[in-house]
Amino acid sequence: MQIKSISRELALLLLGQISIEEINNFDALSIEVILSKALESLSQHWRDQLDLCAINIEKAQQDLLDSELQENDTTSITKVREYLKSCLQQSENILNSLSESSELPQLLMLSDQKLIRDSALKHVSLVINKQKKIDNQLDTVMEGWRFKRLPRIDRDILRLALVDLVDLGTPIAVTCNEAVNLANRYSDDQGRRMINGVLRRLQTFYDVENMS
Repeated sequence: MQIKSISRELALLLLGQISIEEINNFDALSIEVILSKALESLSQHWRDQLDLCAINIEKAQQDLLDSELQENDTTSITKVREYLKSCLQQSENILNSLSESSELPQLLMLSDQKLIRDSALKHVSLVINKQKKIDNQLDTVMEGWRFKRLPRIDRDILRLALVDLVDLGTPIAVTCNEAVNLANRYSDDQGRRMINGVLRRLQTFYDVENMS
């Protein structure tokens, strides 16, 4: 994992551990305590994802067994096999993401941990200090939804993307790619579709703006 990617993921985890009440007193918070809670939250997230995959695969295997006991029911067998294939693909995606995320605690202990933390904290500070403005900007590219109605994890992914784009000068393609990677790891199917849609509208908006 690249240092910038790690710092974005860490920033997302940190934001998830800060309550609305704590946002107004961010400077007084213990970063060590928040970091510990963030890593604990990350571990729990992947435990939950792996448990869900195990349940889905077990169900698919049982359905496949049941369908194979029914003679001449090739349609049912085909559907169950497709479902099982989907579950296995989901498991593979989760294991790949888990493998990448497992590097985070170790990398934070290495010599470049200060660089990672400083970058993450810069992202978090920008989001917190400009949150109202950021949320209003994102609201302008929402179609049929209000930004505040999105789950917090999706809002934080989009907030970090806008900070990258506007405040840190990250190229739009890199910004979108990083946000999509975070969405793939931490959001659900509906959230990923929503985030992708908002990112496409942001990309169009900034492409037009840069041409003017």
